[in-house]
Amino acid sequence: MGATPVPGLDRDKSNQERDLLEVRIKRGEIEETISGTPEQVYLLLARFFENLLPTFETAERLTLYSDLETLVKESQNIIAFAEEGTYVLVPRNKLTDNEMLALLLLANHLGQKLGKTRTDLSKEELQAKLGKDAKITSTRLGELIKSEIALKTPDEKYKITTFGLVQMLKDILPKIKAKTLT
Repeated sequence: MGATPVPGLDRDKSNQERDLLEVRIKRGEIEETISGTPEQVYLLLARFFENLLPTFETAERLTLYSDLETLVKESQNIIAFAEEGTYVLVPRNKLTDNEMLALLLLANHLGQKLGKTRTDLSKEELQAKLGKDAKITSTRLGELIKSEIALKTPDEKYKITTFGLVQMLKDILPKIKAKTLT
């Protein structure tokens, strides 16, 4: 007697398989097949290319870079994405204005890398999320630019710098995490 299909089981399995990606990369003798969810494949592809592309040892030691996987991991429970946009999960009263703006810029950067957001943020968007007037928002953005955490793009929008990403990992995110534990 054959196996009796369970209603909906095959459909769920085929939906799960449909959500997985498989990517095959071959360059010379190097060949790699990566499979998983879209987010997993993206992170593994980024890591693959970081390791594949030749760099000079000395230049590598002096070059600032941020590891997307580490940024995502360290940002868990601090920022999140929804259909409506990006969100800072830390209570606003536990953050300075500069920390809030840096988190918003980090969230937007990660959102762009993960395909959740498309453009850099305008001063008006940042002001609305910060909940402060235009003068305070401009002053705080100026401070982030002066400290090289953020930069103003030619189209008058704002984004986090590579230095800003490194500072988020080394200094700002640990401070924010410590504040949320108290």
